[in-house]
Amino acid sequence: MRPPQDGAGCHDDARRPPGDLVTTTPEQPDRWPVDDFVPTAELARRQGVQPITSVSDLAAAEDPFESDEEYAEFLADLYASRRADIA
Repeated sequence: MRPPQDGAGCHDDARRPPGDLVTTTPEQPDRWPVDDFVPTAELARRQGVQPITSVSDLAAAEDPFESDEEYAEFLADLYASRRADIA
């Protein structure tokens, strides 16, 4: 197969005009801009979040299940869905 005469489709970079390079990966900066960094403590302050002080902070204010039966049905459905992915 002969290469095209006008240089189209040719891999020779000498024939390609500057700035006309094609890549499948976007260019990444060598390092992050200095003004882009925000410390974790500042992010927490801006969002109004507080650190967890005990496990009880994670507990629901009220029981999400109406009864023990509803809880048992939830667990049965959860375990069945997990086993379904295995088969």
